[in-house]
Amino acid sequence: MLSNIIGIDIGGTKTSVIISDYELNILHKEKFETLSSSNTLNKILEIITEYKLKYGEISNIGISCGGPLSSSKGIIICPPNLPDWKNIEIVKYFSDNLNIPTKLENDANACAMAEYLWGAGKNTNNMAFLTFGTGLGAGLILNNKLYRGSSDMAGEIGHIRLNEMGPIRYNKAGSFEGFCSGGGISELCKIRMHEKSEDKSVKEFIELIKDKTFCAKTIADAVQSNNKFAISIFKESAIYLGKGLSILIDILNLDKIIIGGIYARMESFFKNIVLSVIKEEALKYSADFCSIEASFFKEEIGDYSALAVAMNKL
Repeated sequence: MLSNIIGIDIGGTKTSVIISDYELNILHKEKFETLSSSNTLNKILEIITEYKLKYGEISNIGISCGGPLSSSKGIIICPPNLPDWKNIEIVKYFSDNLNIPTKLENDANACAMAEYLWGAGKNTNNMAFLTFGTGLGAGLILNNKLYRGSSDMAGEIGHIRLNEMGPIRYNKAGSFEGFCSGGGISELCKIRMHEKSEDKSVKEFIELIKDKTFCAKTIADAVQSNNKFAISIFKESAIYLGKGLSILIDILNLDKIIIGGIYARMESFFKNIVLSVIKEEALKYSADFCSIEASFFKEEIGDYSALAVAMNKL
């Protein structure tokens, strides 16, 4: 029997364990609520032990998780969306308990690997993947190699300040993540609601969402309902996305930028606005060479990103 691989995608709210063969046929997937570090690791270990009995030999394990982390040491350091997870030697844990080679990678880097190997980034030499979900980070493939930087911190583009004023993320007002993430969009909406409290479209927006949880998805639903205020919030986010992408294009001269999360779900709204800003902001010869696309894997990017780490081809 040929061996299989396992991908583990650890998120702030959910953790997924995926078993696949080397042809990317997913044999089984299990998802559960992310718990404390010890409980989550024990749960994953139970699942993998069961997989081994049912599916046979496992050759490699790949783990995708938000940073900061050390891929070389196999340690999850202190992800802001996993407050209980500090200095977790996760690679050692699985290597010791299962005797299976295990690799750890930053989630944005892992997503970039998946898109480069099998998705929208195939046949590129220089590409970036942007998460645009709960937060905003980038995975970079430069000259056909994953670029991690000197301390595994490359691609933390959410920290770039795009405006002196704006939503606060990374403890910095007006950051890229402040305008282009789920949490940032929610905060931006609150700021603009306060500024325009007497505006008719704001009052209509409040009425529209009164029985719903206030979050980026609720605001996006209001966009689909053609609420002018919600549309203005997402348009502002799209403008700043275009500004941020222009910086990446000018600095890195990329073939392609691939965006997941909120952008992938609302590409029809974002794309033309983003492209018009890039046309104004970025160097023409670099911008003409770089295409902007939504994630090929859409909502399944987390699964394939963890499997890409297990494949260990970059």
